[in-house]
Amino acid sequence: MGRRELREQIFKLLFRIEFNKAEEMPEQIKLFFEDNEKTVLEPDEAYISQKYKNIVDKKTDIDLALNEVAEGWKTERMGKVDLTILRLAVYEIKYDEDVPASVAINEAVELAKKFGQDGSPAFVNGILAKFAK
Repeated sequence: MGRRELREQIFKLLFRIEFNKAEEMPEQIKLFFEDNEKTVLEPDEAYISQKYKNIVDKKTDIDLALNEVAEGWKTERMGKVDLTILRLAVYEIKYDEDVPASVAINEAVELAKKFGQDGSPAFVNGILAKFAK
């Protein structure tokens, strides 16, 4: 699986935290891989699971950072798709040394085009641009 596909799978898994309690997530993760429309090989499953866990572990810090830079928008007001994309991208910008900020932003905008609403790509890009400075 390529990096873009891996990132999309991480986004889909991470999106589930908006609708499930923390104690339900181990079962949700299991279901995610069992019911996935794509065959996910074991190394990719391990990568997706680990990156998901890393993002969830930093979620509070990521949300605080988003609330600081998103003028007029708090995380609780953001659309769930946009918020999930932003969490993934902010994690990559701030904590993942393997992903350049420009790549994280570009990939987030692409996810917003695919899964978000009409204004999502511009919204995501505008917020993430503040993290790239």
